[in-house]
Amino acid sequence: MNFELTEEQQSIRKMVRDFSREVLQPKAAELDQENRFPTEHIPKLAELGLMGIAYPEKDGGVGADSIAEAIAVEEITYACAATGSILTAHYLGIDGLYLAANEEQRKKYLVPGCTGEKLFAFCLTEPNGGTDVSSMKTNARLAGDEYVLNGSKIFITNGAYADTLVVYAKTDTEKGAKGISAFIVEKGTPGLSYGAGDDKMGIRGARTHEIIFENCRIPKENLVGKEGDGFKIAMTVVDRGRIGIASMAIGLSKAALDAAVSYSKERVAFNQSISQFQGLQWMFAEMAAELEIGRLYTYYAASLKDKKGYRLSKEASIAKLFTSEASNRIIHKAVQIHGGYGFMKEYPVERFYRDQRILEIFEGTSQVQKMVIANYVLK
Repeated sequence: MNFELTEEQQSIRKMVRDFSREVLQPKAAELDQENRFPTEHIPKLAELGLMGIAYPEKDGGVGADSIAEAIAVEEITYACAATGSILTAHYLGIDGLYLAANEEQRKKYLVPGCTGEKLFAFCLTEPNGGTDVSSMKTNARLAGDEYVLNGSKIFITNGAYADTLVVYAKTDTEKGAKGISAFIVEKGTPGLSYGAGDDKMGIRGARTHEIIFENCRIPKENLVGKEGDGFKIAMTVVDRGRIGIASMAIGLSKAALDAAVSYSKERVAFNQSISQFQGLQWMFAEMAAELEIGRLYTYYAASLKDKKGYRLSKEASIAKLFTSEASNRIIHKAVQIHGGYGFMKEYPVERFYRDQRILEIFEGTSQVQKMVIANYVLK
């Protein structure tokens, strides 16, 4: 096992770091305050190849490996967690097509998704069914040469801004999970509409919306894979997507640690910088240890994405569970080190604290990750 980054991975880190610190970081607080989707960031991400960095060149991607993708998400989230969430949500959308689309669908939809010409969204969660995917109510009925979709999805990142939605719906309501299928729905399709945007605690620039389907007719060739393949596709996408959330947690944790270190060196108490107090030094040591352990395991899990046929449910869940909960502890300490100033919006750790909270919830709560891991342990 080689724990050193390749030259390509190091180059990607530098490129994304320079871009994110220069372009994304200065706008992060503004996006949060204004609750605004950063449409101006999308073409810039596309120009750098980040919209499909780990997808094959034949599909419009850059052809880098999944560790490079994790590094990119980490560096983007360091500067702006909302943009990190937008990017990972885009990957969730295109990933379903990468795994199961036919050649015509790949050319028409996956390629412009990977190049960044089109923004994607992943439409799975419903008002009464997040983790319990098999209970979804959205349905698709075949009528001649079209499928007719009815139902709704909630908390859909990129939803109202996406050019292409990958939607999961039941084609057979009697079969539970085995009756779920996946569909491509283009923006502007009659019968597709959006609810009011959510007013969230954190990652506010990563706008989420309710997506509503009312007799929404799509061509039958927009079925991804076969009828009944949807659950398997979605669960594989979610497994792979959890590594993206772990990468976000690493980036946000590093931003909080750096902010706390910087503040501690400037803040003077009892005639010395507070960084000189052993109590704070131990906090920094704990923060750094959890950050580095989480980063290494996340890169390990990411490497497994590139092993054809490998089911990485356990490793992805471990990465997501550990890094998301570690980020909670790291950012909690960062706020504490700032004292009263950590509670003020003029300091970024206040925003980090709010942004972090979702990491333990989306792509499966911590409790769901424990269920997945326990199933492997008990086998």
